[in-house]
Amino acid sequence: MSLSEKYEAVIGLEVHAQLLTESKMFCGCRNAYGAPPNTQMCPVCTGQPGTLPVINQFAVELGVRAALAIKAEIHHESVFSRKNYFYPDLPKGYQISQYERPFCTRGKILISLGDGSEKEIGITRIHFEEDAGKNLHKGDHTQVDLNRAGVPLIEIVSEPDMRTAEEAGQYLRTLRTLLRYANVTDGDMEKGNFRCDANISVRPRGQKEFGTKVELKNINSFRFVEKAVEYEIDRQIRAIEGGETIVQQTRGWNSAKNVSEVMREKEDAHDYRYFPEPDLAPLQISDKWIGEIKNELPELPDQKKSRFESSYGLSGYDAGVLTASRDLANYFEGVVDVCKDAKTSANWVMNELLGRLNAVGKDIVETPVSAMELANLISKVQSGAISGKIGKTVFEEMFETGKTAESIIEAQGLKQISDPSALEPVVRKVMEANPGQVAGYKAGKVKLLGFFVGQVMKETKGQANPGLVNDIVKKLLDS
Repeated sequence: MSLSEKYEAVIGLEVHAQLLTESKMFCGCRNAYGAPPNTQMCPVCTGQPGTLPVINQFAVELGVRAALAIKAEIHHESVFSRKNYFYPDLPKGYQISQYERPFCTRGKILISLGDGSEKEIGITRIHFEEDAGKNLHKGDHTQVDLNRAGVPLIEIVSEPDMRTAEEAGQYLRTLRTLLRYANVTDGDMEKGNFRCDANISVRPRGQKEFGTKVELKNINSFRFVEKAVEYEIDRQIRAIEGGETIVQQTRGWNSAKNVSEVMREKEDAHDYRYFPEPDLAPLQISDKWIGEIKNELPELPDQKKSRFESSYGLSGYDAGVLTASRDLANYFEGVVDVCKDAKTSANWVMNELLGRLNAVGKDIVETPVSAMELANLISKVQSGAISGKIGKTVFEEMFETGKTAESIIEAQGLKQISDPSALEPVVRKVMEANPGQVAGYKAGKVKLLGFFVGQVMKETKGQANPGLVNDIVKKLLDS
């Protein structure tokens, strides 16, 4: 029995998602990325004496959207607490968060795995909190930027339902897609707007009790999460097999070395000395307000996927690919609106466009080919103005240069030849150059028809209408 068969991992994830508000959670400072250090701060978010926090109503609305997206229970009353700890980028010496009474509990997310199976992952809770600032380490000293201090976050805490790195990665991808569809967060991991802490333990298969938990902090890419989880599972199994005792600790992921490294030893909730925030009354969320937010909620991924299958006749797989992000789904529908052929549009978007984007590491929002221009290209192929083969060649240049299909076709003289009087002399020329194949066809080798069609296409550099060429070749050979 291998070690992976002998042991089982237990994984729970905590995700911090920055909310798409214009201002911070408890003050009027801008919630924006990229400003000069310490220019988006005020007495409230830096915790100056005599200041009072005020809850950002729109941040609460975005939190309710998130709760609705994961089908969670929203509580009519919740309480903010002070989470006390000292860190240079936490000017108040505490963080305003929610602890014993969060605004939302008991949600769920359905994830799809590589083997075609699905798995439901439970959500323990979602709660509001403010972000800390940012420490900038330079050489032997540290600078502090407080622009991010007070930025509104939701923390989404999963149940320990995941067992593999693949499940953890798929959970994060699915969660981010949901939150982006609901316009809750932009999910930009590079800017730290979607961050993950992973709680991992291992136990012998069949054992009900959990092993000792180790937390991996602030991992900012799906690939790193999967690598970090795989590494930590392997590290713990090998430690147990070597007779070591796993110690509860917080570790950081070193992506340069692909190892986890100790940050600090055991840490529990009581270490933060939570107590109710005295400057904020309980948060009240009414059924009426929840209903209003629900009515304005955009179409979510599962709903859009079902609509793509029923309205466009797409397979479940194709619909799943095309709804993986809202931007991609919108792009696809932009193509279909023009060329009116969903299946052909899906093939071009998935095979040609996504293939090229993936090859250069770009997202759909960075495509140099607009939905309108791709639709125009598809329409030219469908109408017979150019062949499918030439269409793909034209697309390559559109992607490389950003030029329109029309300008490329005109400049290179690529229009399809569909005039029988122009094609018949080419067919006769090919037949005269290949008398042996003509004799073979007349002797019954009908498969040679394809040979002649191919030679004509070669002569015309792929510009001849293949169906018309086939008809002309057959007519002349049979005559």
